[in-house]
Amino acid sequence: MADPATYRPAPGSIPESPGVYRFRDEHGRVIYVGKAKSLRQRLNSYFADFSALHPRTQTMVQTAARVDWTVVSTEVEALQLEYSWIKEFDPRFNVRYRDDKSYPYLAVTLNEDFPRVMVMRGAKRRGVRYFGPYSHAWAIRETVDQLLRVFPVRTCSAGVFKRQHQLDRPCLLGYIGKCSAPCVGRVSPDEHRLLAEDFCDFMAGNTSRFIKRLERDMRDAAASQEYERAARLRDDVRALERALEKQAVVLPDRTDCDMIAFAEDELEAAVQVFYVRAGRIRGQRGWVVDKVEDVTTADLVENFLIQIYSESESVPREVLVPALPPEEGAMTELLEEQRGGPVRLRVPQRGDKKALLETVARNAHEALKQHKTRRASDLTTRSRALQEIQDALELDDAPLRIECYDVSNLQGNDVVASMVVFEDGLARKSEYRRFTIKAVQGQDDVRSIHEVITRRFKRYLAESEKMGELDHLGDPDEEGAHQPIDPETGRPRKFAYPPNLVIVDGGPPQVAAAQRALDELGVDDIAVCGIAKRLEEIWLPGDADPVILPRNSEGMFLVQRVRDEAHRFAITFHRQRRSRSMTVSELDNVPGLGPARRAALLKHFGSLKRLKDATPEQVAEVPGIGMRSAESIVAALHGAPPRGGAGGGTGNGGDGEHTGRRS
Repeated sequence: MADPATYRPAPGSIPESPGVYRFRDEHGRVIYVGKAKSLRQRLNSYFADFSALHPRTQTMVQTAARVDWTVVSTEVEALQLEYSWIKEFDPRFNVRYRDDKSYPYLAVTLNEDFPRVMVMRGAKRRGVRYFGPYSHAWAIRETVDQLLRVFPVRTCSAGVFKRQHQLDRPCLLGYIGKCSAPCVGRVSPDEHRLLAEDFCDFMAGNTSRFIKRLERDMRDAAASQEYERAARLRDDVRALERALEKQAVVLPDRTDCDMIAFAEDELEAAVQVFYVRAGRIRGQRGWVVDKVEDVTTADLVENFLIQIYSESESVPREVLVPALPPEEGAMTELLEEQRGGPVRLRVPQRGDKKALLETVARNAHEALKQHKTRRASDLTTRSRALQEIQDALELDDAPLRIECYDVSNLQGNDVVASMVVFEDGLARKSEYRRFTIKAVQGQDDVRSIHEVITRRFKRYLAESEKMGELDHLGDPDEEGAHQPIDPETGRPRKFAYPPNLVIVDGGPPQVAAAQRALDELGVDDIAVCGIAKRLEEIWLPGDADPVILPRNSEGMFLVQRVRDEAHRFAITFHRQRRSRSMTVSELDNVPGLGPARRAALLKHFGSLKRLKDATPEQVAEVPGIGMRSAESIVAALHGAPPRGGAGGGTGNGGDGEHTGRRS
C-alpha cells in the first residue's frame, strides 16, 4: 500500500476547472476514473483527511501511485469522457453495473434478406430489432408460438434454411402454417420482410389494428359462409389476445418510459428497470453494483444513466428515477443527443407512475436481498482463500493477480498452451491468452512450459521497457512513467501487467522450467508454484517436499478452480486447432473416404504418421474398413495409384490445402 502523500499533486498545480481525473497504480493501470466541477476541490478531498474517507476510498488511494487529469469545457464533455475512460480502462474501483443474470431478448434480424425471429442474449447487434428483456427464455417462446399463427416469420437457423432450400422442401413449421416457407419460395423476400415488420409493429405496441383487421376478415368470411376460414381467423384473434395477456397494462396506451429504482446499503446497491412501452411492461432487468465511495442515490442514478444509455439506441421519451442526478441539465442533454429527440428525466410524485415505481423499488430490495444471500459467503471465502495461499506460499502480499498456464496436446500433435488470469479471486476472461508451441516438437510439457513462460514475460519486459517503466521505476513523477498504453492502438498493453503469482499445471519439473525461464529473463519478483493433479500437491521451485493445503480449505478450492479453468481453456483451443486440421490432410485424397471413416482411422492410430506406417492388414482392423478400402488408403498415402475404388463411403474431397502435416 502506498502513502497518498507521496504522490499528492503540488499545491496550486491542480486547476479549478471542470474535468475528469484518473488514479493509477504502480504499474500504470487505471484503477479509478472520476469527474468534478472543480478538479482542485475534488482531488484535494482525497488527500485532506484520510480517516474521513470511505473505507473503499481509503483502499483506492492507498493502491494508487499517481493521479492525472484532463480539463474539459462543459459538463456534457465531462460525462462523455468519464464514460469513455471507464469503458476503455475498466477500473476496478469504479461503480460497475453487473447483470444479476443473463437476460434473453426477443430479436428480429432485420439485417438479413429473410429476417428471423429468435431468442438472443449478450451484446446487441446493429440491424437487429430487440424486444424485452424477458425474465425467462420460455416466456419468449410461448409468445412467439402464439404470434406465428398470424405472422409466420422464419425462425430457423441459417444452416436449416440452406438445407431446406437445397432439398426444395419446407420444414415442419412450413407444413403446419407457422412459417411462410421463404426457403422454398412460397413468399418473396419483400412479402416475408413485410411479415417481419408487422411482427415488430405488434411487439412494439401497435396491436389494435391487427386485431381489428382479423375480426373484420372473420366477419366477412362468416358472411360469405366461409366458416372454416372464419374459424381460423377466430383462433388467430385469440392467439393475439393470449399474447397480449402476458403483458400487464399499467399505464395509458401512449406511455413509453423506463422506470428505475434502487435498493442500497453502505457497500452495495441493486437497481431494477421496468421497460414500459405503449402502457405495457415489455421487460424487466436488474443489476448489482459495488459502492466505492459514499455515493448518494443521485450519484448512482447518474452513473447508471451514463453506462446503460450511452451506447443504447432505445432511450425512451421519459425516464423515471428515484432522485435526479447532480448534473440534471447535462444528463438530459446527453440523453437527448443519444435519442435524437426530447427526453424527460423526472421523479414521479403521485398517481400510477409513483405506485409503479414503488413496485420497481420492491423488486430492487428483493434482488439485493437475494444477491447478499448468494454473495455473503463469496466475498468472505475469496478473501480467506487469498490469505491462505499467501500464508502457505509465504508470499509478501496476497496474490491479487494470479496467472495459470497449462499445455495441451494429443500424442505430441497440435501442442498448445493457455494462460488464464484471476484477479481478486475472480476470472478475468478478457485477459486470457492462447499460445501455439513453436520451438518444441512432440510431447514435452517441461520444454513447452519453459517456452510459454519465456514468451509471455519477454512481452512483459519488452512492453514495460518500450513505455519507459523500467527506466522510471524509482521516479513515479517522471512524465510518461507507468502508462501501459499502446501509442498505436490507444489501448492498454495487457501483457505489461505482471502477476503476483504464476501457477503451472504440473509438478517439480514444470515448476523448475517456469522458474528457470523467469531467472533467464532476470524476473525475480514473481512467485511460482505448480499443482500436481494426482495428489493436489503444491510444489515450489527447489523444494524437495510439497506444500500441502487442506483439501477442504478455501485456498485449495481457489487453486483448483484456477488450474481447472486453465485446463479447460487449453483443451478448448487444442480441439479447435485439431478440428481445423482434420479438415486438411492427406486422407482427403483417398477416393470414397468420408469424414466418419477418416475420424475412425485417426482415432485408432492416433496420428497420420502411424497410419502411414501401418500395413493394409492393420488398417483393415478399423471398424468399417475392409481390405479393399485398406489397400486404397495405404496406396494413396504412399503416393501410389489405388488398385480400385473403395466402396461404402461418401466421397468428400477437401476444399483446403492438403498439407499432410496433421489431421
